[in-house]
Amino acid sequence: MNLLNFIAQFPDEDSCKLKFKEFRDQVGITCSKCNSREHNWIQNSWQYECKKCGKRISLQNGTALHGSHLPFRYWFIAIHLLTSTKKSFSALELQRQLGHNRYEPVWQMLHKLRDVMGRRDLEYQLTDVIELDEGFFSTITDEVEKGKPLKRGKGSQKKSKVLVMVESVPVEGKTTKKGKPRKVGHLRMLVINDLKSDTIKQIVEDNVALKTIIDTDNSNSYVKFKELDVDHRPNIIPKDKVNEMLPWVHIAISNAKRLLLDITSRY
Repeated sequence: MNLLNFIAQFPDEDSCKLKFKEFRDQVGITCSKCNSREHNWIQNSWQYECKKCGKRISLQNGTALHGSHLPFRYWFIAIHLLTSTKKSFSALELQRQLGHNRYEPVWQMLHKLRDVMGRRDLEYQLTDVIELDEGFFSTITDEVEKGKPLKRGKGSQKKSKVLVMVESVPVEGKTTKKGKPRKVGHLRMLVINDLKSDTIKQIVEDNVALKTIIDTDNSNSYVKFKELDVDHRPNIIPKDKVNEMLPWVHIAISNAKRLLLDITSRY
């Protein structure tokens, strides 16, 4: 949905409320007092009323919008901007776009949406063929702030370790629109404490479906994949071939770093 379509579909507050109610009705409403799932809709107050005990439930109750006093249209605009653009938005930029006079509620809204998006990702497992590798993101830690000596390489305190897994099915005889020999699907990026084989084995076991093919380099961190019911295909990958053999996982890492730079550069 482009911006013009969004404005046409959600021109005002009521249109956003009605769409939100449509989603709520699909999921169903459970009374917090008597657990009944049968309710009447009170249009003039935008509330549900339990048929059994009469308790009223607001449209926001029990959702990511619970407790928020921001208009529904703010939430819809934020969702649209987060999901329809290649680059993310900082809370400060979102506040400017919305013209809201307070920063904190916009910041809370943005983080609630990101939390919901993360929770949604945990509802499915990666499958078919995936690329797997680690990314290292520069961060600030207490050790750095206290002036402790910095380690180099993968063990540096300035680097957060992120395991990246991307569904990446080979396309035989042709390339994708981006010129890649693989078609990208879902991806998952998880911050990890260390690169130990037991740590990564457990994450793969929790996030990857059985019988999945996993393409990696020949790092020792992956040696315990043989204990899982997956088809692990480790490869010795020269540095100049890494983007060719594991194309999408490194695009995902690069895009994530670019996104973080975009956010921090706007403060």
